[in-house]
Amino acid sequence: MCDAAQELCKDLRKIHFSEPVFCIYNPFEYAWNSYQTYLERFATGKKRVFYLGMNPGPWGMAQTGIPFGEVAAVRDWIGISASIKKPDPEHPKRPVTGLACTRSEVSGRRLWGLFAEKSGTAKDFFRDQFVANYCPLVFMDEGARNLTPDKLPAAEFAPIRDACDKHLAKTLQILEPEYLVGVGQFAEICLNRVATDSGISEPNVVRILHPSPASPAANRDWAGCVEKVLVENGIWDRGISRKK
Repeated sequence: MCDAAQELCKDLRKIHFSEPVFCIYNPFEYAWNSYQTYLERFATGKKRVFYLGMNPGPWGMAQTGIPFGEVAAVRDWIGISASIKKPDPEHPKRPVTGLACTRSEVSGRRLWGLFAEKSGTAKDFFRDQFVANYCPLVFMDEGARNLTPDKLPAAEFAPIRDACDKHLAKTLQILEPEYLVGVGQFAEICLNRVATDSGISEPNVVRILHPSPASPAANRDWAGCVEKVLVENGIWDRGISRKK
């Protein structure tokens, strides 16, 4: 997995971007110590469930190097506290302070919070489940507004898609998951495309609601909605009690 991530970095470095992209962060580079630890500790052996997000959030993976990497979840539950370097260049409005970041990534807090509540310990969760992002890059315009990969010009997204599809196919080959869970529509589409192109017959692809607070639906019992979908699709058992 580490070699595959480094190969993805190499492929992405070849791509050039124009406006509105002003600044790009790649946590696989400046936060490699953290992501490498994540892979070496948890991306081992076959996984029953594989969750895929889109790309890093500014206060999550951009800070910690871990997918949906809300600081408290990474430090206190996942148990990774590797040193984080600085991206070069660094946008003055989006400083990277690593585990010292005081902002909370809501998406990551919701996602890892639910997993912690369901599994108890990170060791138990990662025994047969794993979380990744489709693209490791953070795109910002001149004002530091976040730009998601699907909003980039088609000609610039195409080489990203090719590189990330190749990496995702390699990841699925290594982990051999039974269930593929797209965190949001974009991830679901990517999983279906890559699984089909990889020759996986009748892949078990499921979509869950993205935990972003920008989604009104996610702000109405996101955890309950996600649990319902995962239980109905046979991915989780019933019986998790959640504090209201």
